Amino acid sequence: MVERALLLIILLRIFSGSVDIAAAMLMYKFNDLEKAFYINTLLALVGPCILIITTAIALFGLTEKISLIRMVCLFAGITLILISLKSN
Repeated sequence: MVERALLLIILLRIFSGSVDIAAAMLMYKFNDLEKAFYINTLLALVGPCILIITTAIALFGLTEKISLIRMVCLFAGITLILISLKSN
């Protein structure tokens, strides 16, 4: 039997992949570089949100098995990834 947290992460990743595929099909349908750019920009918002949500779900599921210091390090790493995406 699959744990509830794992199942939620799997469903979120399937949703994220479906959004990516739908975006690719829209880009193909519109056949316009400017519209593809806008669609891709929206995808850039979805990706980090899914990353944060799935990581949070995993950490809450592992609260008994992982130390507080490791959780802080993981969230710090995710924060640094997000900061690096926004920096020039």
